[in-house]
Amino acid sequence: MTSDKSVTAGGEPEAAHCSAAPAAKTRVRDRIFETACDLFYRHGIRGVGVDTIAAAAGSNKMSFYRSFTSKDALVAEYLHEKEREYWAWWDAIVTRYPLDPRRQVEALFEAQLEIALSSRCRGCALGNAAAEISDDEDELSTLVRAYKVKVRERLHAMAQAMGARDAETLGDSLMLLLDGGYFTRLIFPLGSGPISAALAAVRSLIDVHCTRRSINGT
Repeated sequence: MTSDKSVTAGGEPEAAHCSAAPAAKTRVRDRIFETACDLFYRHGIRGVGVDTIAAAAGSNKMSFYRSFTSKDALVAEYLHEKEREYWAWWDAIVTRYPLDPRRQVEALFEAQLEIALSSRCRGCALGNAAAEISDDEDELSTLVRAYKVKVRERLHAMAQAMGARDAETLGDSLMLLLDGGYFTRLIFPLGSGPISAALAAVRSLIDVHCTRRSINGT
């Protein structure tokens, strides 16, 4: 999230007061939001309350509710921000190989493994949220579901671009590996678990689905 770190005060004391007030309010809101993002990712959405967020941000509940109408509103913004960050990460990787969909897929899994080797990695933020959000929380569950649908659609499209005989099956298999890798990261530390085998599995899947059939159909 981008915040305005500088305040242009102007020449007069009154001008300084008028310009500093909204900037200070923005900084408080950003601090609360950034603190909440960190706490939600490390401890879960349900495991972190408004009091904890306000205290960790050096603020209070009054400031919290001046910045966000509710905790659910803050959670929705958190999920939108994490989705934005994820697609920025994804696009930065695949655009390196514009004419090579197989290399794009492999690069995504290579980058995922690199993330898993970080001690700060707690898996996929939206995937983790899906385990905590019930279906009756319409806005939040719809947001997470729409994100996962988009991931699935992108993988289907990449499988199609690779010439897979059954692009949907290959795309879904890749998604299982992608999401499964993140979840196993929560159990096995620093890439020591099944996620370390994901790239080899990806290559094997692509080979099976994209190998051209011989003339006699075998």
